Amino acid sequence: MTSSKSSSEIVHVIGAGLAGSEAAWQVARSGVPVVVHEMRPGRMTEAHRTDGLAELVCSNSFRSDDAANNAVGLLHAEMRRLGSLIMRAADTNQVPAGGALAVDRDGFSAAVTKALNDHPLIEIRRAEIDGVPPDDWRNVIVATGPLTSASLAEAIRHLTDESALAFFDAIAPIVHRDSIDMSIAWFQSRYDKLGPGGTGADYINCPLTREQYAAFVDALISGEKTDFKEWETNTPYFDGCLPIEVMCERGHETLRHGPMKPVGLTNPRDPTVKPHAIVQLRQDNKLGTLYNMVGFQTKLKHGAQQRIFRTIPGLENAQFARLGGLHRNTFLNSPKLLDPQLRLRAQPRLRFAGQMTGCEGYVESASIGLIAGLYAAANARSASLAQPPATTALGSLLGHITGGHIETIEPGARSFQPMNINFGLFPPLANPPTRKPDGTRLPGSEKAVAKRQAISARALADLDRWIADNLNIAAAA
Repeated sequence: MTSSKSSSEIVHVIGAGLAGSEAAWQVARSGVPVVVHEMRPGRMTEAHRTDGLAELVCSNSFRSDDAANNAVGLLHAEMRRLGSLIMRAADTNQVPAGGALAVDRDGFSAAVTKALNDHPLIEIRRAEIDGVPPDDWRNVIVATGPLTSASLAEAIRHLTDESALAFFDAIAPIVHRDSIDMSIAWFQSRYDKLGPGGTGADYINCPLTREQYAAFVDALISGEKTDFKEWETNTPYFDGCLPIEVMCERGHETLRHGPMKPVGLTNPRDPTVKPHAIVQLRQDNKLGTLYNMVGFQTKLKHGAQQRIFRTIPGLENAQFARLGGLHRNTFLNSPKLLDPQLRLRAQPRLRFAGQMTGCEGYVESASIGLIAGLYAAANARSASLAQPPATTALGSLLGHITGGHIETIEPGARSFQPMNINFGLFPPLANPPTRKPDGTRLPGSEKAVAKRQAISARALADLDRWIADNLNIAAAA
């Protein structure tokens, strides 16, 4: 790939979140001019707070960075090999987070914004596209994300004659570090696990007794919630990002097996007493002055949040930099509407990317923006681009979006749902590992680890071959 001037047709990217920003970067790296259309700050959303590109509106975590044992860590590695701007900005702005890659959200957004602003082949236009793009835009990537404006969403529905699906996504609160009582809370990563930029003691842990946990759950269930608008009442949640009070409604012990699980953590003040439940907070900015409540997405009203969350030991005097919130996510029935290159079957000049295609998560969204950008750039140059291998994280996620789900047999029903990257999306190994290097049999637990590592090794090897065969860049380890 090159960044030299080109006579190729212009690619238009609508939306400058993670997917749109990554798509624009990949197009420009291919030597193709690109115009990015971003409606903020002229028109804001309920979740965004700034006019920065690639603003993180929910967690600041990109999740595990373990490329050998975790599917999202593998996706990180693949994107780095493909020159991802999102991963470069994340790596440059990381903050300690145990085994996860977490970022300073302001520094991350600023880095992406500067890179796109400074690129000679990228033009950024701050204006809303509120309908189907003009006919003379022959190569368009729509990456408006889960917060797509109502007018554009309506235009897409009319164009496809297919109603978009929707779910709710909730935002976790952020607490000022100096308001946390460290005579009660302590620093520790689960199982003391090290991570990028971390020490093994990267989370603040607040312990609850059985009685405190029971009272907390009761308060969550009875707390005053945000009222839904009439058109929102039947919108389903995405199970990967449930509000904590919805989790509670599914069972009194649900939180103890989710974000409040006490395993792998020991209170140094009394190691013999095991906490019944634990609330974890993760660093949210480089300065270490802000911490977010891990897994505490919520639809509680702000007054109820402050009252209930201050019953957590260590957070009695918590000062909140941001309270939790709720926004509506919209995604397409992509297997029906999109072709394998993410083009709208009804109008192939339009290509979709990011969360609105039915992937879930920052990294997944950016990765689909990445491949959409590569496809659009190839089209602009009148070139062809083979699909990434299904054995890779990128290829397996793309395969799910464009047809990898199991269709429901119920008439008129849909089975396609948003998906995070996971090893269940990958094709099985031809010869799964069963023995150690010395020839002895692998026990069950070690066999599962060896299988994940073999899938990851196969993915990176296959991706490197795909890059060598299809792209004018060298794979970066």
